[in-house]
Amino acid sequence: MKDLIWLIVVLLVIGWLVGYFAFPDLGSIIHILIVVAVILILYKLLTGRRL
Repeated sequence: MKDLIWLIVVLLVIGWLVGYFAFPDLGSIIHILIVVAVILILYKLLTGRRL
């Protein structure tokens, strides 16, 4: 369970790349999700807390 956030980040990156190349119009939506995931990772790294 502790690596669940990393799994979500990897899935979002893969989804973002697929969306960027296959569906350019939908890539912006997935881009927003990847930005949220990066913010969560930075928060976790900076605070040392579990999400």
